[in-house]
Amino acid sequence: MHASVLHVSVGLPRDQEWAGSLKRTAIVKHTVEGPVAVRRRGLDGDQVADTRNHGGPDMAVYAFAREDVDRWQEQLGAPIRNGQFGENLTTEGIDVNEALVGERWRIGSVLLEVTKVRIPCSVFKNWMRLNGYDDTAWVKRFAADGRPGPYLRVLEEGEIRAGDPITVEHRPDHGITVSQMFRALTTERDLAPSLLAIDGLAESVREMVARSVVGSAADR
Repeated sequence: MHASVLHVSVGLPRDQEWAGSLKRTAIVKHTVEGPVAVRRRGLDGDQVADTRNHGGPDMAVYAFAREDVDRWQEQLGAPIRNGQFGENLTTEGIDVNEALVGERWRIGSVLLEVTKVRIPCSVFKNWMRLNGYDDTAWVKRFAADGRPGPYLRVLEEGEIRAGDPITVEHRPDHGITVSQMFRALTTERDLAPSLLAIDGLAESVREMVARSVVGSAADR
């Protein structure tokens, strides 16, 4: 199977009582038919609600693999639609969690770069419950799975549509994958300093690494 975009989704912020302390979320996505413009801060028709913790150029596009959706579908015992996890791009034929941070993908006329990982939150948990899924310890379960899907920055603007192939145009040589970055920031924080080997590391990740190092030193 060739790597490609199976589905494209976007969503705008909505007021929702279940959406954490902000009471507003953009996790609810709808399908895009045909091409959609992709700009530095994301897809047209897509925004974030919590601009303090999400969004910006380093989190412009979120990708999640259909293969991982299918695994969760089996575990939860119910169908899961594309876009349910809040992703913009549902991919197939590529292991997005084994992508290297800094890896670059050509999709349509757009060039994307893997930058960060999705950290699960209570809004995600509440959204799953609202849709009838078992959300028991959902954040911990999602974190333990270690396959969060990557955020990507937009290096070249253009258009993307469902069915576009995904071509890897560049792979850095540091060897740090999306899954490794996720573990370093969540379940295995002793690994956090290794992320500093990444050229062009997102500043927000660099700050998280600094906090992890300080916290580890304080625990000794």
